[in-house]
Amino acid sequence: MNLSTVRSTTGVRRPWRRAVVGTAIVSLVAGLISAAAGTASADNVSLPTPLRDRFYDAPRNLDKLENGDIIRARNKPNPPAFVGVRTYQVAFRSTDSQDKPIVGVTTLLVPTTKKPNGPLLSFEHIVNATGLQCAPSQALWTEDPNLAIREAPALNVVLQQGWTIAIPDHLGPRSAYGAAKLGGKVTLDGIRAAQKFAPAGVRKSKVGLAGYSGGGMAAAWAAALAPKYAPDVNLVGAAYGGAPMNLIKMAEGLGYNNPHPAFGLAFAAAIGFSREYPKEIPIQKYLSGLGRQMYRELRNACTNDILRVGAGHSAKQVALGGEQIFENKEARRVVSENSLSLYPGIPRVPIFEWHSPTDVLIPVSSITYTINRYCRAGARVQTLLTPSPDHLSAATIGVLPALNFLTDRFEGRPAPSNC
Repeated sequence: MNLSTVRSTTGVRRPWRRAVVGTAIVSLVAGLISAAAGTASADNVSLPTPLRDRFYDAPRNLDKLENGDIIRARNKPNPPAFVGVRTYQVAFRSTDSQDKPIVGVTTLLVPTTKKPNGPLLSFEHIVNATGLQCAPSQALWTEDPNLAIREAPALNVVLQQGWTIAIPDHLGPRSAYGAAKLGGKVTLDGIRAAQKFAPAGVRKSKVGLAGYSGGGMAAAWAAALAPKYAPDVNLVGAAYGGAPMNLIKMAEGLGYNNPHPAFGLAFAAAIGFSREYPKEIPIQKYLSGLGRQMYRELRNACTNDILRVGAGHSAKQVALGGEQIFENKEARRVVSENSLSLYPGIPRVPIFEWHSPTDVLIPVSSITYTINRYCRAGARVQTLLTPSPDHLSAATIGVLPALNFLTDRFEGRPAPSNC
């Protein structure tokens, strides 16, 4: 595939307003501890503090339900940034990284003037967090400017075009930051639930995926998992950017041996992995005094606090004896399992992928490798290399081409490819 910088060629231009999409530094994972597999306990699983809202509770018959089955639903006041919509939340059955049943939650924004079975966009918001209060189902209503959903202007554009939007809490009920494969499962089951929820009017809708950075990772995993995990979902396209494709390489470049300003994201991801894989990564058992202090501060944190607490630290500093998790084969295995570049599945839907070729926060070579593999397998992929130098600015550059790409997929136009 020729990955030289290209202009978007996604068909007829649309009168989209220019929208500013907020972003956060990429979801990352790094080694923190020397780990032999241990017995999980409430202490070393590092679970977040539960929300005081019974809507998120698991029912007794959860294991009897199918993925995407609705557990409960409720009306919600419209989030402050959105107009002309009806808002609902739906709790549904999904599956975690250990193939055990969990409760997922998605927030639905339904335009008041939509057509029945109009387009359904599953938007995977960037969530860099270990606290459940940071999830979209909570943050959409926050008054904290640090948690505001800054993608609202772009989302309002598509809502005005009659698209229904589903925003899943793709980190799952344990806020398992870093466990990216989980995000793909929750995303797909959230789509199933949305299509079963009659007031949304999207049972027979065409479905598109979109996200950037950590949200892009969830969208990319959903596209790759769909052929086997959710072949019943009528996906027509996926648009994602700045998505980490190899978490092993990511870890090796983010405070693994030397202090790094964004090391807090790495530590937070290790906490998230320990929640999904407690036997392979019993994190607290191997933390140094500094590591335990940082853990206490990060157990229920959102992006800004994660960055503040971790700034200037490294994996060596927070682990007993300076030993690191990637010396352990089991820990390395589960991180590899969550690296899309190592997953053999191929998306069956057209892909629009964008990133900065000089992005220093994510391993660009892993994106190139993954996209080339998709192309060799016959997937149709349109790649846009942005002229921006970094991760953050690339986010906004790709938004309008991504929306145009998905518009054309919804309207049935042939998918472009620059493989």
